[in-house]
Amino acid sequence: MQYVRALALTAAIVSCVALAPRARAVEAPSGNGAAVVMYHRFGEALYPSTNIRLEQFEAHIAELTSGPYTVLPLPEIASALAEGRPLPERTVGISIDDAFLSIYQEAWPRLRAAGLPFTVFVSTQALDSALPSYMSWDQLREMAADSGVSVGNHGVTHGHMVRQGLETVRAEIADGNRRLRQELGETPSVLAYPYGEYGLAIRGIVREQGITAAFGQHSGAIGRGGDLFALPRYPMSENYGDMERFRLAVNSLALPVTGVTPADPLLSAATNPPFYGFTVAAGVAGLGALNCFASRNDLTMERLGDRRIEIRLGQAFGPGRARINCTMPGPDGRWRWLGRQFYIPAETTAQR
Repeated sequence: MQYVRALALTAAIVSCVALAPRARAVEAPSGNGAAVVMYHRFGEALYPSTNIRLEQFEAHIAELTSGPYTVLPLPEIASALAEGRPLPERTVGISIDDAFLSIYQEAWPRLRAAGLPFTVFVSTQALDSALPSYMSWDQLREMAADSGVSVGNHGVTHGHMVRQGLETVRAEIADGNRRLRQELGETPSVLAYPYGEYGLAIRGIVREQGITAAFGQHSGAIGRGGDLFALPRYPMSENYGDMERFRLAVNSLALPVTGVTPADPLLSAATNPPFYGFTVAAGVAGLGALNCFASRNDLTMERLGDRRIEIRLGQAFGPGRARINCTMPGPDGRWRWLGRQFYIPAETTAQR
């Protein structure tokens, strides 16, 4: 679970956002979406890249309980988006991956006391193996009995699905659903891709298995009309959990786009570097202030006509995960944020 490069990119974007000129808000807030934050460990200083310090987490909770936010469970957010129902302005979702013991010991008591719902994504093999740093099934059942806690599928082994065969991926999702149903009495409706990695074929399998929404690990706000099987989340950790970044994330707005290319985030030798592009929805003002950033790469950005943005990278991405983030000032002092994660197998890094 290496998120250091991705989080370093996020920090660079936050810095640039803070320095960028404010665009005058001429359009109404395009709300009715949500911002989702992602945690892993709580008060576990040995794992700084995935841990949040308890004082940081308590500050996040204080912000959510004192500010103009509505915190909803992820299944409820996904259901509203799928059905076209409006969400409250500044809707926030809280997600926690991997079922570490510190969720039960540290996060749940604090969130329960604050009345904040959350969703925990569980890889079932860790609980079946009774690993000491993870919750037990009894502890997860106790949490799941709380009306504020929902449980999502995170596969069985927490494997890299993009490196597994499609039949293995199908078994990971089906067996994860089966074990959660056996232990908790309910089949989850939402899934988080381990490491945020997926391709179109994996997305199709997820949908086939009855999942209604799936989440990655790329930053960005969730808007209406987006892909319910590629939903973004803002990772929070020790080094990237300060209040400036947290407030930026939970107040962010989606940058609504169509015509995204390439369609498949799993790149091949023929699609690396990707010819990334999108068309910004009508009604979004101030496109001249749009800035895009790529991890481990340079880029040039070209605007075609009024709405089409084309991004060309200086070189092919190296193997592993890579991200492109685009941000711009939005209405009411908020920021629009569009993120995309790609996965590059080791054999696809040749320059086109």
